[in-house]
Amino acid sequence: MTHTAHLDTFARDHLPPPALQPTFTFELPGLQFPERLNCATELLDRHVAEGRGDRVCILAPGGLSWTYADLAEKANRIANVLVQDMGLVPGNRVLLRAPNNPMLVACWFAIMKAGGIAVATMPLLRAKELKAIVEIGQVSHALCDAALAEEMRPNVLVSSTLRHLRYFSSDDGPDSLEAAMERASPQFDNVDTASDDTCIFGFTSGTTGVPKATMHYHRDVMAICACWPRHVLRVTADDVFIGSPPLAFTFGLGGLVLFPMAIGASTVLLEKASPPQLLDGIKAFQATVLFTAPTSYRTLAARGVELRRTPLRKCVSAGEALPAATRALWKEATGIELIDGIGATEMLHIFISHDESNARPGATGKAVPGYRAKVIDDDGHEVPPGTVGKLAVQGPTGCRYLADERQRTYVKNGWNVTGDAYLMDADGYFFYQARTDDMIISAGYNIAAPEVEEALMQHPAVAECAVIGAPDLERGQIVKAFVVLRPGQDESEAMVRTLQDFVKRTVAPYKYPRAIRFIDKLPRTQTGKLQRFKLHEQA
Repeated sequence: MTHTAHLDTFARDHLPPPALQPTFTFELPGLQFPERLNCATELLDRHVAEGRGDRVCILAPGGLSWTYADLAEKANRIANVLVQDMGLVPGNRVLLRAPNNPMLVACWFAIMKAGGIAVATMPLLRAKELKAIVEIGQVSHALCDAALAEEMRPNVLVSSTLRHLRYFSSDDGPDSLEAAMERASPQFDNVDTASDDTCIFGFTSGTTGVPKATMHYHRDVMAICACWPRHVLRVTADDVFIGSPPLAFTFGLGGLVLFPMAIGASTVLLEKASPPQLLDGIKAFQATVLFTAPTSYRTLAARGVELRRTPLRKCVSAGEALPAATRALWKEATGIELIDGIGATEMLHIFISHDESNARPGATGKAVPGYRAKVIDDDGHEVPPGTVGKLAVQGPTGCRYLADERQRTYVKNGWNVTGDAYLMDADGYFFYQARTDDMIISAGYNIAAPEVEEALMQHPAVAECAVIGAPDLERGQIVKAFVVLRPGQDESEAMVRTLQDFVKRTVAPYKYPRAIRFIDKLPRTQTGKLQRFKLHEQA
C-alpha cells in the first residue's frame, strides 16, 4: 500500500481488512499502474497537455459544446472553490446531485483534482435516502444542481456531517457555484494522489434496503478504461457517445464520461433520456455509440427506419438481463448487433461481455480480458459446464464495502460473488439465470424489496405487506406488492393508486409497486418467517 495523499483518512481507515478483500489481478500490460496516480490527470489534463485541448469533449441540448480545455478550466475553478472557499482537504467526501449535465462532470473532475471522494447520487432520491448516504459516508461537502434543491433542505443537513453546500445552475447571485468560479483561478495543481487512494463511493442498495458504499481507487477508474472498452467496445476518438444511465450509476459514469474521455472522444449529456429523447439526441448530435437498457432498446426498435439513417454503429446493453428476443428485434430493426454485458457497482463496470462478432442468443458473453469468471456451488467449488450456480469474478477491480459486514458475503475465498445465478457452457459463454437474493432489477434499476415494504408500511391503511420482483416482458421485472389491509379498508383500484402515489412520495419514484395485489394474509412458516417463494409462485 502506497503513501496516501489523504489528510482525511476516513476512507482508508474503513477499508475492509485485507483478508476480506478479493484477490486483485493485473495481468494485462495496460493494468500496470504507477504508485502515484490521479485519474483527472490521465482522463482530462493529459489531452490538454498533449495538444488535444481543442477537441470537443461534451455536447448538450441548447447548443452547448465544451472542449477538453473548457472542461479542464471549469474543473480547475471548481477545485479552487472546493479547497479555498469550502475548506475541502484530500479525503473529504463530496455529495454530487444533478441530472446528466456538463456541470456535473466538471464537478466530478474537480473533486478528483482536489483529492476528494465523489459521492454521486441518483437525481430521484428523496431526503430520507440522501440522509442515509450522507451519514454512512460521513459526507462533509455537497455540490447540487439547484433543480434538485428541494430534497436537500433542510432534511439532509439536520443531524449530519454535511457542512458545506453550494448550488449550481441557479440564480443565487454571489452564493452560487458559478459566481464563485468566476472569482477562482483557472489554474489548479492536481493533488498527487496515490493510485490506491479512494476517489469514488458508489452507493448500491442492499437487499435489506440499507445502502452500501463501494470504494474505488484512482487506479480502478483507469483499470476499467483499459479492459472492456479497449478489448470489447473498440471505439475511436471520432466517436460520439450518448445514453440514458445516470452518472450516479457506475454504468453511466463509465459509458458516458470515463470511456469516451480515455480516448479523447465526445459525449452527449441529456438531462432526460427517454427513448424519444434518445432518438432525437442521436439524430441531432450524430451519435455513434449508445448506452441504454433493454427496455429502451425494445421501444426504440419501432423507430428502426430512422435509426438506420443515423451514424449509430455501436449499441451497448447493460443494467438488466438482455432477452434473446430483444437482441433479435434490435438487429432486425437497425442492422446493429447489441453488445451485452454484466457489471456491478462493486466491480465498477462490465466484466462479462462480448463484441458484435461473437454474440450468442441468450448469452451475456465471456469474461472480459483482464477478468476471470467461474460458476461455483454453495461451498465455493467450481461446477461443470451447463450447471447453474453462483457467478464468481476476479480482476483489477473488486468489492470493498465501507465498514460493512456484508463484505463477508460478497467476497468468498478471494472471489467476488455477485449474487447472480449463471451457467457457463463448454465454450466459456455465460448465461444469466436469475438473482440469488431479493434484489429486484427493473428497467436497469436496482430496487431492494424491504425498502419498498417499509414505505408501504408507513401508510395507515396497510397492516402488512411483502414485495417481490415479478417477471415482465418490457422491464425484465416489476415491483409487485402483496398487501394486507387493515379492517374497514377498501380493496379497490382507488386504494391501489393511493398506495402507489404514497410510495412515490416516500422513496424514489422508480421504486413504486407497479402491481399491487390485496390478500387476506401473507404466507408464513410456523415461526412467522415470510415464505417469499410462495409469493413468487403466485406471481
